[in-house]
This record gives sequence, C-alpha cells and structure tokens, in this order.
Amino acid sequence: MNILDKIVIDKRKEVNLKKELIPIKAYEQLPYFGMKTRSLSKKLRASQTGIIAEFKRKSPSKSIINDTALVEDVAIGYENAGVCGMSILTDEIYFGGSMDDLMIARENCELPLLRKEFIIDEYQIIEAKAIGADAILLIAAILTKAEIKQFSELAKSLNLDVLLEVHNEDELHKSIMPSLDMLGVNNRNLKTFEVSLDISKQLSALIPNDFVKVSESGISSVDAIKELQPYGYKGFLIGENFMKTGNPGASATQFIKDLAGL
Repeated sequence: MNILDKIVIDKRKEVNLKKELIPIKAYEQLPYFGMKTRSLSKKLRASQTGIIAEFKRKSPSKSIINDTALVEDVAIGYENAGVCGMSILTDEIYFGGSMDDLMIARENCELPLLRKEFIIDEYQIIEAKAIGADAILLIAAILTKAEIKQFSELAKSLNLDVLLEVHNEDELHKSIMPSLDMLGVNNRNLKTFEVSLDISKQLSALIPNDFVKVSESGISSVDAIKELQPYGYKGFLIGENFMKTGNPGASATQFIKDLAGL
C-alpha cells in the first residue's frame, strides 16, 4: 500500500462523515456557488511563464514545509508576483490544509484558484465550487475512467476547469477525454518519492495539443522550466520551492523575474 492508497482510505471516511453533516443543498446556497469563475487554463495558454504557485504547509514526503505563513499574505504575494494561478491543498490530515484556506485566499486575491484535493466523490466538486475554487484536480491513479468522465463533466457543468494528473503512460491513456482542460504530469514516483523531469518529457508527445500541458513536482529552478518548455508545457506547478522560504510571495516574484530574464 503506497501513500496514495492510505490517503484515499482516510478521504472516503472523511467524505462520508461530511455527507451526513452537510447536505449538498447547503453548499448550493453559499454565495460563491453562483459566482463566475476564472479560467486557469486560459490564463496559462496566454502566459509566457505559466506558474501555478502552491500554498502547502506540509506533505507526507517532506513533513513540515511552512506552518507559519498566513494564506492571505501568500495569496496577495503570489498575485503581486504575477503567477497564473494559486493551488491550495485542502486536505488536513496529510497536508495540513483546509477549505478555510481556499476561502481566505478567495477573499484576498483575484487569481484562479485550484482546489488541490483527493477527489473521490461528486460531493467534493460541489464543495469546491461553493468555497470559491475555479479549478479542481483529478488524480488518474485513484479514479476509474468512468469516474474521471463523471467528475470532469460535473465540474464543467459548474464552469470549473479540470486539471487531470497522471504519473505514467497507462494513466494517461485512460484519461484523455474532452471534458478536461489541462493534463498534468506528476514527476514524483509515488512509491519511492523520487522526482525526475524525464517523466514529463516522456509523456509530452502523448498529450494532444487540445489540452494545456502542466508539469508538477520537482520544479525548483528556472532551468527546469526552460528544459520543459520545448516539450510543449505551458503550466508549472511549484509548491515547496516557494513555501519553504520565509516569504513565498517574494520568492515567487524573484523566480518569475529570473524566468522572464528581467
């Protein structure tokens, strides 16, 4: 059993409990549920840098990354830095996040917000819209092809962008469908936690150009992005690299300046 299997077991318990406590209709009454969303995929297509900056307190592979940063400060800092979007971990057990983090970010910035969560139920997609997300993450490794179709079509009906994450060729082949906006390649091996940009390079040719290509994990330098851009990648998810510093917003600002050659 790898870490993803453990997370999914706990996530099913969490979602089942929430369903008993909070009906979907309650989420549909919240103000953000009816609000217009911002498209992360369109922003990435139009960008020369393509940074999706993450807010992440901890992770199973690295333990504590930054447990003092305030999400509102980081959201404002990232927006001022010129990132294309902000990814926010809402898993509490393994990543120290919460739905409140996303709602606070929504109140403090105009960036497209990606709810980074282990989605295994339609309930979480309704929840994402209700708390102010503009995009959701679906992870191919924990979903069947039928679930990917069902979940992505629901997200599109709510005007949410969909980022589908894959780790290998098999996951990619089962995942390609018109209801996705972005295809993300995670460079981290979930069994060993080792990271290699070769995964993004190898899978790039198999991703149709209809989708925005996003590379995730292990992107810690401008050189890494310049290495991946010729393979058609327009989005780069960066979390730990910014969050491990005392000022994630300032760190992102400098990174984007370096990337743009300023």
